[in-house]
Amino acid sequence: MNILGLSFYYHDSSAALVQDGKLVAAAEEERFSRVKHDSGFPKLAIEFVCKMGRITLDDVDFVVFYEKPFVKFERMLLTAMATFPRSSAVFRESMQRWISDKLWIKSHMARRLEIPASKILFAEHHVSHAASSYYTSPFDEAAILTVDGAGEWTTSTIGHGKGTQIQVLKELRFPHSLGLLYSAFTTYCGFEVNEGEYKLMGMHPYGQPKYVDKIHELLEIAEDGSLWQDMSYFAYQYSTDSTLSDRFGQHFGKPARDPKLGDKSLDPYYCDMAASIQRVTEEVVLKMAHHAHKLTGSKRLCMAGGVALNSVANYKVLRNGPFEELYIMPAPGDDGGSVGAAYWAYNHLLGQPRGPALDHAYLGSEHSDADIEAFLKKNDIAYEHIADDEKFFDFVAQQLADGMVCGWFRGRFEFGPRALGARSIIADPRRAEMKEKLNATIKFREPFRPFAPSVLEERADEFFDIPQAEKHFPARFMLYVTPVRPEKRDVLPAITHVDGSGRLQTVFKDTNPSYHGIIRRFGELTGVPVIMNTSFNLKGEPIVESPAHAFNTFSLSGMDLLLLNNYVVRAPAKKKIAETVFHLRHEGDSVTAMVS
Repeated sequence: MNILGLSFYYHDSSAALVQDGKLVAAAEEERFSRVKHDSGFPKLAIEFVCKMGRITLDDVDFVVFYEKPFVKFERMLLTAMATFPRSSAVFRESMQRWISDKLWIKSHMARRLEIPASKILFAEHHVSHAASSYYTSPFDEAAILTVDGAGEWTTSTIGHGKGTQIQVLKELRFPHSLGLLYSAFTTYCGFEVNEGEYKLMGMHPYGQPKYVDKIHELLEIAEDGSLWQDMSYFAYQYSTDSTLSDRFGQHFGKPARDPKLGDKSLDPYYCDMAASIQRVTEEVVLKMAHHAHKLTGSKRLCMAGGVALNSVANYKVLRNGPFEELYIMPAPGDDGGSVGAAYWAYNHLLGQPRGPALDHAYLGSEHSDADIEAFLKKNDIAYEHIADDEKFFDFVAQQLADGMVCGWFRGRFEFGPRALGARSIIADPRRAEMKEKLNATIKFREPFRPFAPSVLEERADEFFDIPQAEKHFPARFMLYVTPVRPEKRDVLPAITHVDGSGRLQTVFKDTNPSYHGIIRRFGELTGVPVIMNTSFNLKGEPIVESPAHAFNTFSLSGMDLLLLNNYVVRAPAKKKIAETVFHLRHEGDSVTAMVS
C-alpha cells in the first residue's frame, strides 16, 4: 500500500511516501526549488518521493493532506469577526488567498496530481504532528505532546498512543499559544518569525532571565500547562504585519528591536529578554509534560510541533520531566506534517500494522559517483578522487586537524532542518577561532550563533552529559542541547556555547557509516572523536541538494575543500568564479557563472 502525505500552503512544504508501513522518502520542496521555506505546491518533492518508491501517482492508494482547510478557514473568519474593525486588512488579504487557492485544496490536488478526489484524505493539523512522532517512534505505547503556533484552532495537544491508535485527550486553542508567544518575543528581539526562533534560542545564554515576572503579568499558566494570554498585548490575531500591540513595548519599557540590528549587535536588554522567554517556555512545556504523564501513566513521551525544535527545552524535559524515554522525529515542524498525515491514514484510519522506527533522517535524494564525476568534468572543475574509504577518511581527518573547513556532501540528504552528516560543513572543534571564522566568512551570519558537535555515539558521554547515549533518539537528530563536560570545554571551544552547552548530534555507525568513519579517524588522530558541524548552506538559502548547489555554495564561501562523496575539490579550483557575482542556473547538472 502506498500513502502519499503532503504539507503545503503555509511554510516548509513537503512530501512523504509511506509504503507498507515504512517511510521510504520524505523531502522539503525548498531543497529542489531553492526557495527558502517554500510554501508552494510540492511538485518536485512529490516527483522525488515517487521516484524513490519506484511508483507513479497512479500507484498511490491515498493522498493525505496534513490539516483541514475548511476548519482553518472557519477560525480565520470567526477571529476576523471577533476583532473587527482592526482585522479588516487581514480579513481582506486572507480572503484573497483563501478564495483563490487554499479553500479548494481538494480539487487543486486532484487536478495537479491527476487522481480521483476519492483518493484524497484530510488529517487534523495536530493529529498529523502527533502521528509524525508516535508512528515513527520505537514505542508501542506513549504519551504524546504537540506544541506549535496554531493548526486549525488547536495550538497544543496532549494525547495517548496505543498500538495503531492515537487519542487526543486535551487541547489548547487559538489565540492562546506557546508557539505564538515565543514568536512574539522573536519579533520583539528583532528577528523574523518562522526563521529567527533559532536565533532567539541561541541568544538566550548571553542574558539573564530578569523579566520572567514581567512576562507572567501577560499570562496565566495553569498547573496542566494550559495558557491564557492577555491579548491586548498582541496583534497577531488581527494584523497582517504586526505580532505585537503598542502596549507590549509599553509594558516592558522598551520598543521592539529594529530587525536591521539583529545581525550586528548583542544588546544586553534583549539577551535578558531572550533568556526570560526561554525560561517561561521551559516552565510551560514541563507542566504540559507532567500533566501528560498524569493523564496517561506512560513512561514514554513523543513530542512534535515547532516548539519541539527548542532543543534546550527538550533536554529539560528529559532531565527534569517524569518520563524515562523521549522521542522526537527529525522534522517535528510543519515539514514533518506530511509524514504524520501519511502515517495517520495508514495506521490509525486503516488500522495497518506499525512499521519500523525511524532511527535516522536520511530520507532525501543522493548522487552517485558517476553523477558527481560527470558534473565536475562537464564544468571543467579540477578534482582528486580517493577511491578507498579508509584512505579518504585519513586524508579528510588530517585536513580538518590542519585547520581546513570542508563541505561534506555524501549519501541521501537529511529530512528536517538539521544537517546531520549528509549535507554538512565540517571543521575542527578544538580550534577556538573556528566559530568566528565559520560565522563571518562561510555562513555569513550572526557572530553569536553556536555550532553543533557531531560525536561518536559510543563516546558521547565522555564529552557531554548524556549517559546511555544510544537510548536517546532526539540526540541523533540534534534535538538536545546538553552540558559539555566541564573538563572538556577547553578541549572543544568552537562548539561550546557561552553557557557551557552544546547542541550535539550522536552519530551511529549503522545509520551513517561514512560520517561515523571520518569522526572515528579524526578521533584516532587527535584524541577527540568530535567534529564541528553546521548545515551546508549560506545564510538565507536552503541546504544544498545537488553537486551543483554544493559547488555554488563552496564557491561563494571561505571553505577550503569540497568533498563530494570521495571526490575532493580544492579552493583554487573556484578562483575562476570567486571574484564574480555568481548565480546558479541548475540545468541538469551544469553550473553557469555570470558577471553582473
